[in-house]
Amino acid sequence: MTTVQDIPEVKILEYRMTLGMTTMEGRGFYAPTDVGIADDGRMYVANRSLENVTRGVRVTMCDIDSEYYGTFAAYGQSPGQFVWPSACTLDSRGRVYVSDEATHRISVFDREGTLLSSWGEHGACEGQLDTPSGLAFDAADNLYVADTYNHRVQKFTADGRFLISFGSEGRGQGEFSLPWGLTVGADGCVYVADWGNDRIQKFAADGTHLASYGTSGRGDGEFHRPAGVAVDANGYIYVADWGNERVQVLNSHGGFVQKLRGEATLSAWAANFLSVNVEEGAARSRANLEPEIDYFVDDPHEESSHIEKYFWSPVSVKLDRDGNLYVTESNRHRIQVYRPSAAGG
Repeated sequence: MTTVQDIPEVKILEYRMTLGMTTMEGRGFYAPTDVGIADDGRMYVANRSLENVTRGVRVTMCDIDSEYYGTFAAYGQSPGQFVWPSACTLDSRGRVYVSDEATHRISVFDREGTLLSSWGEHGACEGQLDTPSGLAFDAADNLYVADTYNHRVQKFTADGRFLISFGSEGRGQGEFSLPWGLTVGADGCVYVADWGNDRIQKFAADGTHLASYGTSGRGDGEFHRPAGVAVDANGYIYVADWGNERVQVLNSHGGFVQKLRGEATLSAWAANFLSVNVEEGAARSRANLEPEIDYFVDDPHEESSHIEKYFWSPVSVKLDRDGNLYVTESNRHRIQVYRPSAAGG
């Protein structure tokens, strides 16, 4: 009998680079939660900051070449402000949509960060939201929203008109426990990171349940609190396995393909900072960044907190037009980028 652990790992991704650095203002990230990527490569990084810390809440604009285009928005409850920004995505017109878990609304901005509109009402009725997190558009510019505390997914037009809702609280097929990230595949199907149930669920555009992938655990193909999901044109499924501090790749049938633990290097912004702040750069050059530690607890969180290159709170995975995978790490305030591997075909 062949088990999941017996399946050989296939390398379809390889490490490319790291983006970002820790800053509470300006060029950098602070507890980032997601990134939206425009067709021209401009990135919009939603920064949540820390609990009870108002500085740092903003959207940072940059690109894969570490060009910095500024920031917009700030902490608050007025239109265009955020308290707990969660997800970020763009429609076909390049408008930027950001969900806010605390204000239960979706804010819409133009390319440069000017507020265009906002919508959303707190509640459990159709069209109302309770802690909205993941956002994803389909090819017709309909917006799917992970309505997390209502344990469902809702579908809206781009201007916020309610269309359909599917899912309810539970552990059965098509039911959810705190759905978080989601995406729409090239086939129009909706993939949802079912956080509390440790699985990825696949639905047709009308909400019909099609498949579920993964079980609880730390083995290959198993998840612990998956937070984000992305799907490429070949059907490969990329999962931010948040509770296991890793990213996993599955094939279109949910079979295990590859896992990533993190290989971060200095970003261009961080390298520039250390070249200017010479004493900090010298201290880092003397530091042991991969210490051998006898851990008291067999927990991937412990390892991630001590080894800098590893993922620490990988909360989101996104793909760009070239197939690069962007892994947003909240606890290390950065994004690791992986590209398609030549060895993987």
